[in-house]
Amino acid sequence: MSDDLDLKKKKCVPCEGGVIPFDVSQIHKYQKKVDGWDVLNNEKKNFYLEKKFKFKNFLESQKFINDVGKISEEEGHHPDIIFGWGYAIIRITTHAIEGLSENDFILAAKIDEITNV
Repeated sequence: MSDDLDLKKKKCVPCEGGVIPFDVSQIHKYQKKVDGWDVLNNEKKNFYLEKKFKFKNFLESQKFINDVGKISEEEGHHPDIIFGWGYAIIRITTHAIEGLSENDFILAAKIDEITNV
């Protein structure tokens, strides 16, 4: 298993489904490798990562979201994003498998690299 530095160096692998999502044990191992991401589950009980970011104003929030968008496009893995004046919320999951995979933690690690929040 890789550490967080290795996660930042990895690239998301396209997922078309057919892969088993991480179990709770795998999720906990990987969660330790990213900073401050909560593991939650939705109404279908599928796990996802979520992190809230705070900023001084709208422009800082928007710049962060634009940077997240750029990383997401480079990785081919796209989070759900909610943002407004002084905040952003990022939710990451692998929709094709209805759960978490290494891709989600790779993206989380790369998002953490662009902010000191």
